[in-house]
Amino acid sequence: MGGSASAYERELKELLQANPDALLRYARSLPPADRPTLDAVRRAPFLVVRAAGSLGFDLVAMRSEFAFPLEVKASASDTIRFSAASGRASAQLEAHRRAVQRVGLVILYAYRRVGRGHGEPWRVYAGGVGPSTGRYRVLNRWLPPVEATKEGNGVLRWAAGMPLSRFMSIVAELTEPGVGAPPP
Repeated sequence: MGGSASAYERELKELLQANPDALLRYARSLPPADRPTLDAVRRAPFLVVRAAGSLGFDLVAMRSEFAFPLEVKASASDTIRFSAASGRASAQLEAHRRAVQRVGLVILYAYRRVGRGHGEPWRVYAGGVGPSTGRYRVLNRWLPPVEATKEGNGVLRWAAGMPLSRFMSIVAELTEPGVGAPPP
């Protein structure tokens, strides 16, 4: 991901914090019928903190009902394999899973596909098994997981991810029933 990674972290941070300019730019990537899903973020934005560091999370998004540690990945490819870079991303995934399991949170992986001008650029995945109760359980049930190879390395497949707008809609439905689209 290199030096451009922080640009994508900032982009996602601005979206989750409901920065009006960022939401307007993102809305252009959505079909007109899906654009109202961004209203939920406008009504109830997250406080987002950059938490980058060695084996740390990239971002933490918080509001009264949820807190999400986030790991941000970007690629022009349709697949990100965690076995690349000497397996550092796989080790990081396991460390993240242990950390959030201890405290009852869900780690989210956000995949930004770059270099493709059409369609929604962000996808969201659950990085592990979430809590067995409450809103996190419901959310985790709908989120696609970070897949694993037979060797146990993580894989993000673009086609398997949940569009960011859909994720926002589900969060809205869990916190403001009747506002977001119901889960499929």
